[in-house]
Amino acid sequence: CRCAGHLVACSRLELSRLPEPLPRGAVQLDLSHNKLSSIKTSILDHLHSLQEVKLNNNELEIIPDLGPVSANITLLALTSNKIASILSEHLKPFQSLETLDLSNNIISELKISSFPSLQLKYLYINSNRITSMEPGTFDNLSTTLQVLKLNRNKISAIPQKMFKLSHLQHLELNRNKIKRIDGLTFQGLPALKSLKLQRNGITRLMDGAFWGLTNMEVLQLDHNNLTEVTKGWLYGLLMLQQLHLSQNAISRISPDAWEFCQKLSELDLTFNQLARLEDSSFIGLSVLVGLYIGNNKVNYIADGAFKGLSSLQILDLKNNEISWTIEDTNGAFSGLDKLRKLILQGNRIRSITKKAFSGLDALEHLDLSNNAIMSVQGNAFSQMKKLKELHFNTSSLLCDCQLKWLPQWVSENNFQSFVNASCAHPQLLKGRSIFAVSLDRFVCDDFPKPQITVQPETQSAIKGSNLSFVCSAASSSDSPMTFAWKKDNELLQDAEMENYAHLRAQGGEVMEYTTILRLRNVEFSNEGKYQCVISNHFGSSYSVKAKLTVNMLPSFTKIPMDLTIRAGAMARLECAAVGHPIPQIAWQKDGGTDFPAARKRRMHVMPEDDVFFIVDVKIEDTGVYSCTAQNTAGSISANATLTVLETPSFLRPLLDRTVTKGETAVLQCIAGGSPPPRLNWTKDDSPLVVTERHFFAAGNQLLIIVDTDVEDAGKYTCEMSNTLGTERGNIRLSVIPTPTCDSPQNIAPSLDDGWATVGIVIIAVVCCVVGTSLVWVVIIYHTRKRNEDCSITNTDETNLPADIPSYLSSQGTLAERQDGYGTSENGSHHQFLTSSVGGCFLQKRDSNGISHLDNSSETDLEGVGDPFLCHYLGTSGTLYLKGNSYSSDAFEAYGTSCSPDQRTAGLGPYESGYLKKKEYCQYSPPQEDLFDQCVSIIGMQATSSRLMNSIYTQNEGTGLKSKNVNSDTFDLNRSLEPSSIMSNSTFMGTFGKPLWRPQLDSLSSCRQPANCQPKTSSNNHHVSLDFDAEADEEGKERTVSRGENSFYTCKQSFENFRTSTFQTCDLDT
Repeated sequence: CRCAGHLVACSRLELSRLPEPLPRGAVQLDLSHNKLSSIKTSILDHLHSLQEVKLNNNELEIIPDLGPVSANITLLALTSNKIASILSEHLKPFQSLETLDLSNNIISELKISSFPSLQLKYLYINSNRITSMEPGTFDNLSTTLQVLKLNRNKISAIPQKMFKLSHLQHLELNRNKIKRIDGLTFQGLPALKSLKLQRNGITRLMDGAFWGLTNMEVLQLDHNNLTEVTKGWLYGLLMLQQLHLSQNAISRISPDAWEFCQKLSELDLTFNQLARLEDSSFIGLSVLVGLYIGNNKVNYIADGAFKGLSSLQILDLKNNEISWTIEDTNGAFSGLDKLRKLILQGNRIRSITKKAFSGLDALEHLDLSNNAIMSVQGNAFSQMKKLKELHFNTSSLLCDCQLKWLPQWVSENNFQSFVNASCAHPQLLKGRSIFAVSLDRFVCDDFPKPQITVQPETQSAIKGSNLSFVCSAASSSDSPMTFAWKKDNELLQDAEMENYAHLRAQGGEVMEYTTILRLRNVEFSNEGKYQCVISNHFGSSYSVKAKLTVNMLPSFTKIPMDLTIRAGAMARLECAAVGHPIPQIAWQKDGGTDFPAARKRRMHVMPEDDVFFIVDVKIEDTGVYSCTAQNTAGSISANATLTVLETPSFLRPLLDRTVTKGETAVLQCIAGGSPPPRLNWTKDDSPLVVTERHFFAAGNQLLIIVDTDVEDAGKYTCEMSNTLGTERGNIRLSVIPTPTCDSPQNIAPSLDDGWATVGIVIIAVVCCVVGTSLVWVVIIYHTRKRNEDCSITNTDETNLPADIPSYLSSQGTLAERQDGYGTSENGSHHQFLTSSVGGCFLQKRDSNGISHLDNSSETDLEGVGDPFLCHYLGTSGTLYLKGNSYSSDAFEAYGTSCSPDQRTAGLGPYESGYLKKKEYCQYSPPQEDLFDQCVSIIGMQATSSRLMNSIYTQNEGTGLKSKNVNSDTFDLNRSLEPSSIMSNSTFMGTFGKPLWRPQLDSLSSCRQPANCQPKTSSNNHHVSLDFDAEADEEGKERTVSRGENSFYTCKQSFENFRTSTFQTCDLDT
């Protein structure tokens, strides 16, 4: 044996037993490469300092017993023996053992009882025959074991929770037979820093395979059969810095693969099956320093594939197929600001464009060797200011004028030692080094490399149509030409192409080649950027990229449906459409974008669910909602009607009324609700007894009582109801008796007034006879002169009582439709009439001539534009005028009325042959308060030869003037002063009020021009009936001037009168 300090070397002596005596001070004893089969312990008893024993390559079959010195041994090497098993009792004496090497034995299994509690730090069991391991085998070593090597065994599976080694830092399982690693396999190794699983034939790594290895920095999976990199099996590797995946079959990298590997600095993917590098292949690797993708099949690199690699310094792409990246793509390496080394050897690169390496300002080493480069555009390397090495070897250069710059630039930058380049064209320079050719020999006499002359054009197409792309190139060489088309930088393998060539007309030595790509029945998958590539022996030319867009008109998959809903609920409208491009969905309400619900933040649109919500629906949300789907191909729309139902309610509070006997009382019951409620009136909780003094307006919302009497006082109940409910309200009507005249002077005129009434009755009888005759004359006349008919229209200059809201009049009528019958000429049958005609309201009459009111009518008077005025034509039933009944024969009416609205109302039984021509005049009604419009006496033109009623006009002052007209027949041709009347107007009272008619030429009224302006006099020829105002002055005078020097004055004393009525009064002449 040899002694060297504390080492006693007895190796390779073919010893069959231990030599003795051994030096007492020995610390290391090497007995390797002998033939020891056992150890005699007594020989080692005196070696108290012995710590390391090497018994490699002997014939030991078990772990030997070294006697008392075993307790001091820290290293025991037993490699290449014949040990078949590991027993706990054999290792128990080695209480100080830190390193145990049992490699290259014949151990076949590891049991839970194999290792006792030891201070072991390093355990090597490589190159054995281990096929199985029991969970918990290494539990007794958990507090000290740091390195465990199980390489070159026959382990096929790793049981879960196999390793519970809290201090283990390095684990090696190379060259086993592990095919699959399940999740949580390595749980229990929190301190592990490196894991080697090379050459196992692993085909699947399940999700969470390495979960728990939160501190691991190095993972080696080389030489396996992995096909994909996913974030599932990388889950939990938060501290991973080096990942080695070379020599696998990886063909895909999932977009989010590196989500948990944010600290990865080195990635080795060499010798795999990668063909594409997508723009998401390396997202998240912002600290990556070295990327090795050599020896793959990469032929496609997406724009921006390397954009996120801001720290990358080394990029190895050797031996791939990315020639087009350098030949055509501009800025393929943009974003690699810190790249120092780029390896592109063996990529079949034939030409280098000017911007091929743009963005690589920090590049120091560029390797372009083993590429048959034919052309390099001018200053292709000039932007790389820090370039130190340029490896460049080719014998295929086209030495024309475009290459003249290259040898000079290489020499100036001292790259000659790395560049080996010679010419292939022209023939005179073939084989000569570019550095041996003088600069004046680089000339452009021809252009053998193809040059694109016709570029493909961008197109749009409808799905299912056919189209084609055309591309042409010219070349002076007779070298065979090849054609190819690419879509989104990928070669189209089965493209339908037509190729042909022809000589150019000029010169005759230049060939022009054309290729046509045909696409039939295009689908959305055909969308993309198309490019033609035309190549020959001298290089390839790439056309511009033409974009194809495939469109499809939108079509609905969900159509909004009509919806009826209660107020306060939530409305839900659905709308969805498909098309290409994906259509945008937009909503409109009633043709506009004004959504009341949006202003009040009650509208919600859910784009992902194709749903439109309106919460807390209100009545103003009612309308037509339009869903529009639009894309570049067109747009379509679908409508849905939203109906909001609302229980009846009072829009205005019900107010009690107090009127003086003889006045007109208006009771308001303004109803709201959807659908519009039906209104009904009762008096004192009993059905309302309707007389000729009761009128209903605006769908029964107004109850109008003229010439009120004491018996009209009481409680009126308005009941409104629709499908959702009923609402009731009460109004108390009080009637104040008419004040009496105290002075004797006031008594006498009452008799005169009575005689005047008798006179009026007599005049009415005469007028009935005359009026009937004149009506027939007019009818016959207008039947023959239809082309000269006058327009009969309503007037919008109706002044409502203060109690009647003006908006109600705009609803079309004041009264419910009342059906009545008027006696015909022969009296043998009845003619159907609208009940409201001539400005008065006609009730149904029975055989006795008694009028009746239809109180339950739901519809407003049809055809009446103004609720307070109807122009009467023809005869009617009995008219109620100021409390007196007059025969309908007393009147006939025809003429022209000026109105902004072309509507006819209240037509009699003869109107079918009477009305032909309608005339207009412009009139703008004055602005009045919504609920404070005043009722005025409305005009109606007549041709009666006698005037039968009192006439009222209102001066600008406060007094009223009354005028009695001569009962004799007056001259129709009599002229009047223009200032005293309104042109072409005859007025008739509303609700049975006195009629007034100015004296004028009635025949001229039928020839009224189409555009007429009503003339106003100094006096207002109608009486304003303010139902709300209280008369503050007493003893007002009613005066109407008959001429300049004569007039009648009716002196009247009253209080709180709101409507002019007949009173006992003095008549002064």
